[in-house]
Amino acid sequence: METKILQFGEGNFLRCFIDWMVQKMNDKAGFDGKVQIIQPIGDELSVPSKILNDRGGKYHTCLRGIIGGKTVEEIEEISSVAGVDVAANVEKYAAIPSLRFVVSNTTEAGIQYVKGQDTFPAKVLRLLKARFAAKLPGLVFIPCELIEHNGDNLKACVLKHLADEPDPALAEYIMNECVFCSTLVDRIVAGRPDPESAARYAEQLGEKDEVLVCGEPFHFFVVETPAGFDLEKELPLKAAGVNVVYTPDMQPYRTRKVRFLNATHTTMVYRGLEKGFTEVAQCIADPEFNKFVRQVIFEEIFPTVDLPDAEKKEYAESVLERFANPFAHHQLKSIALNTIAKWKTRCLPVVCDYYRLYGKLPAAMIEGYEAIARHYDAAK
Repeated sequence: METKILQFGEGNFLRCFIDWMVQKMNDKAGFDGKVQIIQPIGDELSVPSKILNDRGGKYHTCLRGIIGGKTVEEIEEISSVAGVDVAANVEKYAAIPSLRFVVSNTTEAGIQYVKGQDTFPAKVLRLLKARFAAKLPGLVFIPCELIEHNGDNLKACVLKHLADEPDPALAEYIMNECVFCSTLVDRIVAGRPDPESAARYAEQLGEKDEVLVCGEPFHFFVVETPAGFDLEKELPLKAAGVNVVYTPDMQPYRTRKVRFLNATHTTMVYRGLEKGFTEVAQCIADPEFNKFVRQVIFEEIFPTVDLPDAEKKEYAESVLERFANPFAHHQLKSIALNTIAKWKTRCLPVVCDYYRLYGKLPAAMIEGYEAIARHYDAAK
């Protein structure tokens, strides 16, 4: 197989999201491509990267959770990765004629311009300089960092670095031959399994896979594509059965995720702690608390999201299944960090929209806010 994707980021998320998707495309849609991973930070490979190389790029994903009310646990071998290399060598991959896509997850702080520093966008510029010098076609960038307009921001930072040493021909190449897509990614990836599960998986596989990564079965990928650009034709995600949406405007989907998933988390967290719960799944398992969460989602958040009802209902039900995942062990105390800041960005817009719609406040969300207020009042 030819290397078609360069991936900045060797972490668990991309290996359980993008590389898992590439495996699906290879198996089901004839993509016939490999991913070359670039470790963005460090002059030497990390221990997991070395292990992955020693395994020839092969590893396993374990997707575990609840689908349709049933507990599932599925282990798959991923053979879509060619290997891992350090960022100092990134230019050599620019000369691969089959290379077409660049994906990344360099954390929220990765996409930034810092004059004179070898940031992730500066590494991208080095890649594109070498690609341009080799007289090869432009690349398609699909960043997965959790910031709004990640594709637009990456392009802007790359051009800022280029402006430090102007090259009009290279700038024209980047502007006209390269495509920068913004994205929204949605899958909870837990990472390494607990020791008991790891031992069970080793027995099941007949080997100890030290880079096996665990995630939830649910996945959702939104890619904002320019008008007239058919990404599916080159990257057959839909044909492979991936839950992907191509759209010129991803904002409704971002709003959907932030409100149904994140705003519900923030609303329930201190009320759950007051009830003596420690994990999200415990809250959902309690009939009374489950009723409270359903009121938040279906009666208060639901009407404030501007998408078709059927689409919203399907996503809302999936959120409840994800909350009930017995494998997630999602701690309420971790959700509780920076609650006031989270409430302002996640919940306040819902409260305002609900008030505009009905002329009253959403009772359950306000009940959740009161629990937050009681906590902060007691902490004075």
